[in-house]
Amino acid sequence: MKINNETKVGALTAIAITMLILGFNFLKGKSLFKTGNYLFAKYTNTKGIMVSNGVFINGFKVGSVYEIENSDPSLKEIVITIKLIDNYKIPKNSVASIKESALSAPSIEIIMGNAPQNLNTGDTIATGESQSLMGSLGNKLAPVGDQLKTTLHSVDSLVNNVNSLLDADGKGNLKQSIANINKATASLLVSAASIERMLNAQSGAISQTMANVNGFTKNLADNNDKITKTMANMQKTTENLANADIDGIINSLKKSTNKLTDILEKVDNKEGTVGLLVNDKQLYYNLTNAVRSANILMDDLKVHPKRYINILGRRDKTPPLTAPLNDSATHP
Repeated sequence: MKINNETKVGALTAIAITMLILGFNFLKGKSLFKTGNYLFAKYTNTKGIMVSNGVFINGFKVGSVYEIENSDPSLKEIVITIKLIDNYKIPKNSVASIKESALSAPSIEIIMGNAPQNLNTGDTIATGESQSLMGSLGNKLAPVGDQLKTTLHSVDSLVNNVNSLLDADGKGNLKQSIANINKATASLLVSAASIERMLNAQSGAISQTMANVNGFTKNLADNNDKITKTMANMQKTTENLANADIDGIINSLKKSTNKLTDILEKVDNKEGTVGLLVNDKQLYYNLTNAVRSANILMDDLKVHPKRYINILGRRDKTPPLTAPLNDSATHP
């Protein structure tokens, strides 16, 4: 079976037209087969949005407008098909609003919700009306207008007050106020002159004080070497104190104190030898009597030496002394 040239040309023409339509739809963001992730949004006013316009979440493009069609002949509701680039997790209470821009084409902005469930492919997302650029600008300018009205009202009140001051009585009061101001200025001038004279009188004392300060500074400069040596000696002394074995000295003192405490305890104890000597009164009296007897013996030896030394067979028969010559410490 032979195919004539006319048939071949017709078939090629049909194929070319089909490829042209498919390529055009592809450039517009539409494919021949409706596959992928889709969401539907219903609006009463599309605000001039077109197919292939972007769909954004937090400024990030997540898809585009795939198709726009009316749901009824009266055009009360228009359905926009949104094709998502990926299977994004969009909460069910999210809202899709058409965002207008003066410098670019309108787009759809999805405000993410916080519902635990996400939208599935083919679900209808809630829509909301976003403010236009002029509406947003008007809302921002409204407080400024109110402030301007308040300012104009204040200016009007100020002008009225100024007009009331410029009547006959007001002018007189104004002149009186100016005269008072002139008097106050003259008084200030007199006071300034008095203060200047007082400062002139005190200038000598101030100069003397500055001279004393200069003399003191000069003395410090002249004795700078001595002060430096003194500071060096102080620093050296401080270093010696820092390097000294303070802990060892304190420990030695503690040991000496402990030994002294032990000695005092032994002295206070009546059972030891030293304790008996210190605490026994009778021993004290006995020692005192022994010393007294020794003194008497020595005095008797001085007074009657012949009694103890036999000279030429003659002995001293005088009675012995019973008390020392200088008895100053006898027991009663």
